[in-house]
Order: sequence, then structure tokens, then C-alpha cells
Amino acid sequence: MFDIISKSPEETAKLGEKIGEFLPSGVVICLYGDLGAGKTLFVQNLAKGLGIDEDVTSPTFNIMNVYEGRLPLYHFDLYRLEQEYELEDIGFYDYVDDPAGPVVIEWADKFADSLPDDYLVISIERTDGDDNERKITFDVRGSIYDELFQEVEKLCLF
Repeated sequence: MFDIISKSPEETAKLGEKIGEFLPSGVVICLYGDLGAGKTLFVQNLAKGLGIDEDVTSPTFNIMNVYEGRLPLYHFDLYRLEQEYELEDIGFYDYVDDPAGPVVIEWADKFADSLPDDYLVISIERTDGDDNERKITFDVRGSIYDELFQEVEKLCLF
């Protein structure tokens, strides 16, 4: 696990884009943070790094959005779901178990038992400092992303 401090939305955006540029197919990312922490900004720029030209929005009401670029990006927001069976209804497992592109899941902690064994964790939190400053924490669950995690750590030394 490691943390970085982003001093501005622009730094957070730059980080998301850099990660998107090298992100391989099939990676599952659980993205945590309070409302307004910068999750959508991060995903918008991750998508930009994947070569996605569409307007990327939070899928709070749609639950899932798919964007086409170098790889497809599957963006889930589980905030509005109440029961685990709803994951089956939206085809969650079809995307998470064998994704053709990266999968980003916001509010994944609501259904922690339904997550795959291996995934990256990115948490975005406000700090006590400047209103634009964020602490971004990176971690990994399982072992298949260990090498990818090390690459992300190298990228974060900007």
C-alpha cells in the first residue's frame, strides 16, 4: 500500500490519465471516496488515457456505463443498489469475472463479498489542508496484480 497527495484537481486528472494509458484489459479497480472526493474526475481521465473521447459521467442512475476506446471501460456505481441479488440483475458478474477491458467499481464496499479475489484499490480522500488537496491511497487485493501495482507505484512518483 502507498499514498500520494494530489495538490489539485489537475494533478488528480493527470494521474488518472497516466494510469489509463498503460492499463491492461481485465483489471478490476475498486474506487472509494466520499461524494465529491474526485472519483468521477479520476475516472474521466482514466478514460482519456484509454483513448475514450466520449463524455464520461458518473453512472449513479444508470448503475453501469460502457465506453469504447483502446479498450472498453466498464464503469459501475453501486451506490443506489440495496441488495446483493441486484448485482446479478445488472450483469455485474459477467463483466467482473471476465472483462474485455478495465472495470471500475465505485461504492464496491457495499458488496465486498461479491468482489473478485483480485483487484486494485484506489481511495480518494479530502485532506485537512487545501480544499483541492486529496490523499490518494493505492492497494491491491490478491496476487495477480502485484506487477501492475508496482507499475502504478512508479507512475505515481510524478
